[in-house]
Amino acid sequence: MLKLICMTCICLGTFPAFGQSASKYEVATITDVKTHQDSGPDVVTYDVSVKVGDTIYVVLYTPPLEMNTVKYAAGRELLVLVGKKAITYNDILGQSREVPIVSQRSATKQPK
Repeated sequence: MLKLICMTCICLGTFPAFGQSASKYEVATITDVKTHQDSGPDVVTYDVSVKVGDTIYVVLYTPPLEMNTVKYAAGRELLVLVGKKAITYNDILGQSREVPIVSQRSATKQPK
């Protein structure tokens, strides 16, 4: 009887895990970094192109503490979570950061 109760508790305890939708982080590659045209003299922002699957997203990135190391990030891979209006990634300290999506396009070449 005790085995039956334990087995029932284990099954009921694992059941909610199947009903939850997990966030799906994907591997992204930074393909291009350009200074944003509307950057002011005080804060420099960048247009960063990120390839995720068959889509290239351009996001507006404002570096913390005026660091400009993103200029040299082309080719770097990172894990991202693509949302409807923003992309979430974890910085080097493991903190979640969110950047707005400016535009998106297909990464596949269009036939001429």
